[in-house]
Amino acid sequence: MTLTDKDALIRLGAGEPMDKVAAAAGMKADAFRDWFSRQATARVADTAGSKKAKLSGDVEIIRDRWGVPHIYGSTDDAVFFGYGYAMAQDRLFQLDYYRRRAMGTLSEVLGPSGLELDTVARTIGFNRLSRLTVKKLPPQTHKRLQCFSDGINAVIEQSKDKLPIEFALLDYKPAPWTPQDSVAVWKEFQWYLTGRMPVIAIPELAKRTLGDGPLYKLFLKGEADNESIIPPGSYEPRRTWEEPVGEVISDPNEGIGSNNWVVAPSRSASGAAMVASDPHIAFGAANCWYEAHFSGGAFNAVGSGYVGVPGILFGRNDRIAWGITNNICSQRDLYAEKTDAAHTGHFLYDGKWEKAKEIVEEIKVKGGQTVKKSVKYSRNGPIVDEILPAPLRKMGPVTIKWLGASISDEITSMLAFNQSKTASEARGTLKGWFVPTLSFVFADREGHIGYKCSGRLPIRDGWDRAFRPGWDPAHQWKGVTPFERMPELSDPTNGWIRTANNRTAPEDFPYPLGGTWSSGHRAMRIRQMLEEQEKFTREDFARMQRDVLSIRAVECVPGIVRLLEHHPDPKIKAAVKCLKSWDSRMEPDRVAASIFDIFFQKWCEAIAAERFTPDSVMVMAGAAGGIAVELLAGDKLGWFSKRKYEDAVSGSMLEAIAFLEGKFGKDMDNWNWGNLHRLKLAHLLSGRGSLGELLDRGGDPCHGNGTTVCNTGFDPNYMAALGANYRINADLAEDPPGLWSADSSGTSGNPGSKNYCDQSQTWLSGKHKYIPIDRKRVEAGAEAKLTIKGTA
Repeated sequence: MTLTDKDALIRLGAGEPMDKVAAAAGMKADAFRDWFSRQATARVADTAGSKKAKLSGDVEIIRDRWGVPHIYGSTDDAVFFGYGYAMAQDRLFQLDYYRRRAMGTLSEVLGPSGLELDTVARTIGFNRLSRLTVKKLPPQTHKRLQCFSDGINAVIEQSKDKLPIEFALLDYKPAPWTPQDSVAVWKEFQWYLTGRMPVIAIPELAKRTLGDGPLYKLFLKGEADNESIIPPGSYEPRRTWEEPVGEVISDPNEGIGSNNWVVAPSRSASGAAMVASDPHIAFGAANCWYEAHFSGGAFNAVGSGYVGVPGILFGRNDRIAWGITNNICSQRDLYAEKTDAAHTGHFLYDGKWEKAKEIVEEIKVKGGQTVKKSVKYSRNGPIVDEILPAPLRKMGPVTIKWLGASISDEITSMLAFNQSKTASEARGTLKGWFVPTLSFVFADREGHIGYKCSGRLPIRDGWDRAFRPGWDPAHQWKGVTPFERMPELSDPTNGWIRTANNRTAPEDFPYPLGGTWSSGHRAMRIRQMLEEQEKFTREDFARMQRDVLSIRAVECVPGIVRLLEHHPDPKIKAAVKCLKSWDSRMEPDRVAASIFDIFFQKWCEAIAAERFTPDSVMVMAGAAGGIAVELLAGDKLGWFSKRKYEDAVSGSMLEAIAFLEGKFGKDMDNWNWGNLHRLKLAHLLSGRGSLGELLDRGGDPCHGNGTTVCNTGFDPNYMAALGANYRINADLAEDPPGLWSADSSGTSGNPGSKNYCDQSQTWLSGKHKYIPIDRKRVEAGAEAKLTIKGTA
């Protein structure tokens, strides 16, 4: 090479095209790719042998063929040291990226491309909130996080010149990890699940455009809104508030969600309770979950938690199994603030002008000058205009009041949950859980099953999806809903519980929930499958997780056919004929699946274009799923006034056909869903120069879409960018116990590792791997064993 290895990697990391770097190195493309692969492989951590480290106790990390670590510690400290050590061996760059994303320091290593995320982090203040929160942790939790940090830092120290290739590409080394970093990562995750400001800002824009009448209510229409987790009549109707417990608007991030369900022994072929869970979040070359088994002291749990934080969010121990979904009850409000030129730097409240608070954040930018961001606060929270989607930035000033800005300690609750032995005990550990609101389902070896809506909810006088007046004391929060009054179920008579980001409770629930729930279609389909047969096996659960029947299509296709089957255009006739013979399943070989999905998107855009300004059409279309379904049954309220309703329907179909012809040609046989919808496993640096060509994986045809139980999301290019990226099944009859799981990517985030994206084909086929928690079975399946001797 005429370039040094270091210089070639730095030039790639700076965004220089691969062909230009290869030419400078005097190499052809294939040889350059081979060189890059060797560079990545040389940086894979050693997972066998013995090492020494400063810790109390000893650690053994046993890995199976998939690289999943079984962490055995002789002391509590050793368990958490080993947890951090194993995670850092597999995900060190991802750990540092997540930390930087939370602390608002991505621009230091990425340059200007990191400014958008850094601005969000500094505005909401994950750095400030984590600093305050970590000081309030119980001593035991702080010690565990310190041991976890020590494990990560041991890998950083031992790696030195063998850090993962991303550090060479960006030309920096990671700083030591601290307990605050774990808390900051968790805070940012809380925000990801509960911030979702467009879900409030979009209704506000709709109200300003449509007024507060029937068209506005039509726009807020949700899909399958009556599909609730808690059955009607489960609670005495002790209503003390007049507003509904929640309402639905199609979430622009609808693919982000989850499914879980649990059945009692009476509904299980094995005679024991069973649990299934599959979180829906972004697919990636290394997704946000880290799968591990940790054992020692009171712990013997297996499953996945969030990268950067020790603990299991989906999994089991030897006595119970559990899974979670995002409950999507609102833990934030957006406030319109009143200002006045005569009172610069003040906000109106209760007839008086209050001085704004201000924090100046300095963001260092690689290759550029430090950017200063002024974060201004009213009594309600920071101004967020700048971090709203562009079409929604003109309605301010707008501030956010977010429950996550309070100090809470979910990590302690999660670790206590991981140790629980009964369903009742598990439920009790959630008392300290505040943010986010999650739907936990769980089951124990004694056959009890349960559901608990974890977290706390602001008590408001009135519930409105739009902005609240920041100057009116009547719109301040009155407190939070007590743990005991949050929705729950224990051993229901039907023998099952399911959640899928759907409505938590019906209108007879006695306390306000502030629901911002997603479409109820996935929940409806899970209920249908649970009612279709009497007893279930683990294989049945795996089949259910891969189910691709689109209830949206079941509801919409008859209306499309009715409106278009007599249309004279031959292309529309051919499309309608295809839809009429379709079974409404989003299978890769179905042409009609592509026609319907693209038509529905174009139909949502047509609906938005009819009433909203051109610059806001796409963001409003993303929230128009409910009204889109409703309008296919007829335009009774006269939504369409600029053009004829029938022309809007046929125009949307012609746009869908033109899209497919432009992408695949005029032969409809090439329009199948698998050609369009593919599993995308993008690396965190994918969009940087040519790095996606070297670091990304995937591209295979993919089942499902954003409203099927097999959730593979929505994407502007119809790629499977997010969805059910991790699946588990647990049958509590298994003895010795174990977990069946499938990861859409793999355990390792190191591109040179054999375990980088090595599970994607297993995931695509709907299969699961088995992870035992019995030591003998773990040893029998071991492919590597690392012993770390403590020297403290």
